[in-house]
Amino acid sequence: MTTPAPQPDHILQTGLAFWASKTLLSAVEMEVFTELAKRPENLETLAGRLGLHPRSAHDFLDALVALGFLQREAGFYLNTPATDLYLDKHKPSYIGGILEMANRRLYPHWSKLTTALRTGQPQGEAGPGATDTFAALYADPDRLKGFLRAMTGVSRGANMAIAAKFPWDQYQTVADAGPAQGDLLAQVALKNQHLSGIGFDLPEVGPIFEEYMAEHGLSDRVQFKGGSFFADPLPSTDVIMMGHILHDWNLEEKRMLIGKAHAALPKGGALLVYDAMIDDDRSKNAFGLLMSLNMLIETPGGFDYTGSDCMAWMKDAGFRETRIEHLVGPDSMVVAVK
Repeated sequence: MTTPAPQPDHILQTGLAFWASKTLLSAVEMEVFTELAKRPENLETLAGRLGLHPRSAHDFLDALVALGFLQREAGFYLNTPATDLYLDKHKPSYIGGILEMANRRLYPHWSKLTTALRTGQPQGEAGPGATDTFAALYADPDRLKGFLRAMTGVSRGANMAIAAKFPWDQYQTVADAGPAQGDLLAQVALKNQHLSGIGFDLPEVGPIFEEYMAEHGLSDRVQFKGGSFFADPLPSTDVIMMGHILHDWNLEEKRMLIGKAHAALPKGGALLVYDAMIDDDRSKNAFGLLMSLNMLIETPGGFDYTGSDCMAWMKDAGFRETRIEHLVGPDSMVVAVK
């Protein structure tokens, strides 16, 4: 039997994947899907409403059709069910915040990946040699709000899975260390009416967090507490959560945060950590591995890790029981019980 000759398709598709990526990112930036959520539009009308040049409009919109992000019927463009649900800014299911941030921040930063690979230095706003990744983000209120909204977009599916899958009936209080807008706490509290919660983050996050809780009718059960999880103790609650937090930091800092959680929890309390956990063989969860490269670009020492890594750090901190559970997509959570 003759072995088929190798083909270049996968190489070319991956090497030029930024074409498709930037087409989608620009569509989100120009609010194509939000516009089409109102009504289907023909080429001329849609191009006019979006401010597209006549030279670009036809190819741009048809490229979105060919990529599976738009449909075209009888000369009218309309959203697919997925883009209508997830990329219309007026729907609570909108996840475009992470794509907005990818367009503004990550896309240009990733052009410096080769430099990061050779130097080990971050390539974000603060530049190589930066020791505080988040200082530039937190110093600009608009940039901070966009970043926190992006974290909601990338985390929503996992947040809803945690709200449904974790045995919340065994606990009364919960804190989220580094909650961003607070969507994880919001989803957990909405699903579990008996819980009260605390969002623990730097004071600059407070107004954004409190606004998000008010929007969800949770101001009476979920409060904000300002502080630094490096300088201050974590809140003493039955459960402490860290969602897309641990991967921001180096190994020593990861161990320190897990140790602080152990110190703050009562006996029987639980630490819940979730990230895009790399599979133990480090060969299947490409998103987790690419996220780790993103941490290389964004942070001085952050990296993603396997579930086994995380459980070992938790055991070293004194937790008596650990387990890993898949959530959605590339995300898994590790639970440790004190």
